[in-house]
Amino acid sequence: MASSVLFAEKKKHTLATLEEGKLLHGVVKNITDYGAFIDLGGIDGLLHVTDMSWGRAAHPSDLFKVNDEVDVVVLKFDRTTERVSLGYKQLHADPWTAVDERYQAGQRVDGKVVSLTDYGAFIELEPGVEGLIHVSEMSWSKRVKHPSKVLNVGDAVESMVLGVDPQARRISLGLKQIESNPWHQLVDKYPIGSTLTGKVRNLTEFGAFVEVEEGIDGLIHISDMSWSKRLNHPSEVLKKGDEVEAMVLNIDPDNQRLSLGLKQLATDIWDEFFENHKVGSVIEGKVVRITNFGAFVELVEGIEGLIHVSEFDDEGGREKVELKIDQVTSMKIIKLSPSERKIGLSIRALKSDDYDTDWETYDAATGTPAVTLGDHFKKQTE
Repeated sequence: MASSVLFAEKKKHTLATLEEGKLLHGVVKNITDYGAFIDLGGIDGLLHVTDMSWGRAAHPSDLFKVNDEVDVVVLKFDRTTERVSLGYKQLHADPWTAVDERYQAGQRVDGKVVSLTDYGAFIELEPGVEGLIHVSEMSWSKRVKHPSKVLNVGDAVESMVLGVDPQARRISLGLKQIESNPWHQLVDKYPIGSTLTGKVRNLTEFGAFVEVEEGIDGLIHISDMSWSKRLNHPSEVLKKGDEVEAMVLNIDPDNQRLSLGLKQLATDIWDEFFENHKVGSVIEGKVVRITNFGAFVELVEGIEGLIHVSEFDDEGGREKVELKIDQVTSMKIIKLSPSERKIGLSIRALKSDDYDTDWETYDAATGTPAVTLGDHFKKQTE
């Protein structure tokens, strides 16, 4: 009976003197997953885990034990419900105060890995202050699928400060920035126009990714695989795992892009064709496609020219020409356009008895053989 009266008197006294902001001395009575209950003298107050430390506290038992004596501050007091919220970290200076003066972008800092998530590693820089190394900032070249592939909890690590946001209580850190960026070294190692050897790591619809060094891939775009073949997919030329030699076309270190070319190591058959043929030459070819505006003829493997419908028949259509797929026929070259890679062909120019004489006369008079024979021939028959 006496003890209960004493308890009641103690509680009454405590309630009478309780107020927000008051410093109290208590004893840890019980610990839960979310906090610790502190006996303040006849009444318990809750010290929530978030108010125990400015730093990371995985569980209240990491910081306190039952029967520990502790100084706390009253954060909130509801006289109606007699609920008391307590704080412990509030008795110490907030370490995030002026944190931007202690940590600045570009500064190297030492810390300890305290937690790993799917997206990065949290590094304790000082009690209560942590920074995040995002998974994308862990390596210049390696494809880091999870931070645990690079770091472990408890590791001591040096990193670089990338950014500080005191209001959001965030510090961004980088691990790869401690080392030189291998992409910047590529420019010196592989000058534009040089050749290198790598292994095809992956194929996509638009090209092949070639591993040049560990973690560094170059792209051979499908348009840079062949001078002549119309490729529907890179697999027509390359297979995954192939060792391939390619030419360096461009390096963009900032965006980590390396452009490679396969066809650039081979002679451009178009250049070779234009070098060995001229307007007025007679040539044979096989009809490969017929459209409403003309017929495409394969002159050599990978090179096609066009016979426009207007160049099928002779003047007036006295000799009707009908072309069929796979038909081999003779024709004259009436236009060469190296810049556009286009070749104009004509059957009716081939059948003109006066053609050679007319062309030689026209060429000598104008000195401009670059005009097309088709235009010239049409002019002569107007």
